[in-house]
Amino acid sequence: MQQIIIDEETEGQRLNKLLGKYLDAAPQSFLYKMFRKKNIKYNHKRATGNEIVHKGDVVDIFMSDDTIKNFQKGGTLHGDSNALSDVQILFENEDVLIINKPAGMLSQKAEAGDYSLNERIVDYYHSRENYSTIFTPSVCNRLDRNTSGIILAGMSLKGTRELSHMLKERELDKYYLTIVYGIVCKSETIKGFLAKKQNHNQVVIYKSLDEAGKNGEDHPAFIETRYEPIITGKFRDMHFSLLKVKLITGKTHQIRAHLDSIGHPVIGDGKYGMKSVNAVMKREFGLKNQLLHAYNLTFPEKNCGLEELSGKHIYAGLPEAFYEIGVKLFGKEGLEKFIIQGEEA
Repeated sequence: MQQIIIDEETEGQRLNKLLGKYLDAAPQSFLYKMFRKKNIKYNHKRATGNEIVHKGDVVDIFMSDDTIKNFQKGGTLHGDSNALSDVQILFENEDVLIINKPAGMLSQKAEAGDYSLNERIVDYYHSRENYSTIFTPSVCNRLDRNTSGIILAGMSLKGTRELSHMLKERELDKYYLTIVYGIVCKSETIKGFLAKKQNHNQVVIYKSLDEAGKNGEDHPAFIETRYEPIITGKFRDMHFSLLKVKLITGKTHQIRAHLDSIGHPVIGDGKYGMKSVNAVMKREFGLKNQLLHAYNLTFPEKNCGLEELSGKHIYAGLPEAFYEIGVKLFGKEGLEKFIIQGEEA
């Protein structure tokens, strides 16, 4: 027999939903069978599963430990304190984890066998002392596999709720660094409408709803992107610009596709970039992925339950490949001057 005592992190849920997380390999039909047979009791009484649980309530599960283990996908959760040993942790407390994701790592699994950053975070969470067996942490924002930079994860119900709310309400200022082809002379805010290509992991950008409609798009998403040129450089008769990009809306491939639509594709981008430019970058520098890095996240100043992050600026250092190519294109002094100024802002 095992017993769950409801705390403030798990209260407010329906009992069947809570048990669905705890026994995450068990079908709902099995759970309701256990309710009917009184193998699961709520506050020592028969339960239906529809009860809303409150802090201090008790859930008794009258099954052997082996049976319970068989109905948990991870079995006994020992955790792995080294699950994040190869990634940089930028900030951590009991509610929030902020990570600098390297390029090439999935934010969330794409296939059943993937071991993504999300699974790594779960394993890391289960190595903590006094972790909750009912709560499962997860990433709250996503980056493309080959985009590096800041990832937010909720490590408690409170943290997940607050981060998700901030992202939904666009209260977080998200800034990226990228190197694009061509000379960008001035800062601009560009707007458009994004539609996903059917059966392709790509998107198309339209300047207006009329244009989208003429191309058969029924519900394209409005997008808005701001960019600021930092420095320009030249290599092999080709011009390049380092941009600071602020993501206003957050849609799939938005920055990459939006910059390509105005003639300044991200270098190394196999989906939206220029093949001729990418070929040079690969030959000269071994570049195999887009140089797009989520480098700064600024939290609003507010009393939101995450006071430690109120008004805080989080910075993620440039990946080694990004830095080395940036030095070759723009010079070490110019690149480092910007980076240092950015971190001190």
